[in-house]
Amino acid sequence: MADTKGNGSKKKKADRWSAGVIPYAEMGYWEPDYQPKDSDILCAFRITPQPGVPPEEAGAAVAGESSTATWTVVWTDRLTAHEHYQAKCYKVDAVPNTEGQYIAYIAYDIDLFEEGSIANLTSSIIGNVFGFKALKALRLEDMRIPLHYVKTFQGPAHGIIMEREYLDKFGRPLLGATTKPKLGLSARNYGRVVYEALRGGLDFTKDDENINSQPFMRWRDRYLYSMEGVNRAIAATGEVKGHYLNVTAGTMEDMYERATFAKEVGTVIIMIDLTIGYTAIQSMAKFARANSLILHLHRAGHGTYTRQKNHGVNFRVIAKWMRLAGVDHIHAGTVVGKLEGDPNATAGYYDTCREMKQPINPVKGIFFDQDWGSMPGMMPVASGGIHAGQMGDLLHYLGEDVVLQFGGGTIGHPMGIAAGAEANRVALEAMIKARNEGRDYRKEAQDILKAAAKKCAALDTALSTWGDISFNYESTDMPDVVETPTSV
Repeated sequence: MADTKGNGSKKKKADRWSAGVIPYAEMGYWEPDYQPKDSDILCAFRITPQPGVPPEEAGAAVAGESSTATWTVVWTDRLTAHEHYQAKCYKVDAVPNTEGQYIAYIAYDIDLFEEGSIANLTSSIIGNVFGFKALKALRLEDMRIPLHYVKTFQGPAHGIIMEREYLDKFGRPLLGATTKPKLGLSARNYGRVVYEALRGGLDFTKDDENINSQPFMRWRDRYLYSMEGVNRAIAATGEVKGHYLNVTAGTMEDMYERATFAKEVGTVIIMIDLTIGYTAIQSMAKFARANSLILHLHRAGHGTYTRQKNHGVNFRVIAKWMRLAGVDHIHAGTVVGKLEGDPNATAGYYDTCREMKQPINPVKGIFFDQDWGSMPGMMPVASGGIHAGQMGDLLHYLGEDVVLQFGGGTIGHPMGIAAGAEANRVALEAMIKARNEGRDYRKEAQDILKAAAKKCAALDTALSTWGDISFNYESTDMPDVVETPTSV
């Protein structure tokens, strides 16, 4: 392998246009002296080179294959300002305590990307390089999206502040539940679940990711009965309520038809699945803004490429893309539930969704400063195996601007669906009251809940049913850096 430092720079200039195969590092894709511009898109890739491949060459190969390079020298590069369009790997760091893995930092000039297009951005960054033979594995860990490029996107259809104003709900997390069972109910029975959960105290109910328009319940019937339940619950409680009507379908025409009907029957929120694709997501975000609808995104399928530590795309990157694309809600993990969720990594995801400026934070897995300008934040959604007994931890880890979705923890309540919703609402309001009084609500969480349960049979039953249920498994995806105490 040719030297890629020192004398290698001279050899690169001499050999750049020689016919045949030249190492990527010698073609200009490895530039250790490069200073990224404020307008560059920056990526941090976790690379695992094949034996015998130097990490600098592996990083240069990723830079090359995700920008202008191919496997051999091509003369048509001379017809372009090739050095301008070449991505540049400018730093490679060994991953602590992990032999054979490195973080390669790569800069892309903004001119490489179409304005306002997640499809084009991702086709470039992750389009072809992940099957590259010189790498055992490759993972996109983080991106710095410059404000210059952020400003070319719509962003969330409404954002956190506008959603709270739509719903007239402030000072606490929102509460929701996925209708269960998610498949098999008739439309009328489905609507009954919606009504019971909302009248009991939840703010939202929702379709799940795989309920669309199956033979047992067509979409139009589900929308009508669900909205009947919503409207009855609003009349009974005097609160704004909603049900996420999933408009996911096989074609954009079908999705627009469903979303239009959802608006006509009075919903405040619609839902799409990540599996519809980036272009469809952006299209539905524009529709949602134009029609005053909150847009919920279920991250269906993400675990197939976000969960493994050494290969795929980290969820924090997906969260950034979806904020640009324009969704208002995104499922982002629970920490304490049944699904993957390291506390530090999840905190990083939530910051990505909500914060206007995000500093580098290795403990949370954040590799770059990120400035979102004036782009609204997304409301993170916590869903999957959570219950009222975890309310202290949920508030501690996830904060206030979040939707807490208790599906089984509502619908599985021994006293009925409305009682399950009541238990969650009482538990939340007791915890918020304790927080507002300045108490150490996390340390005192069980005492707070038990005191509230003395006046609420529904909460007492919930705690006795699920109070000791937890999902304590080691996370498969944690930041490489851990916070260590220092002595002064």
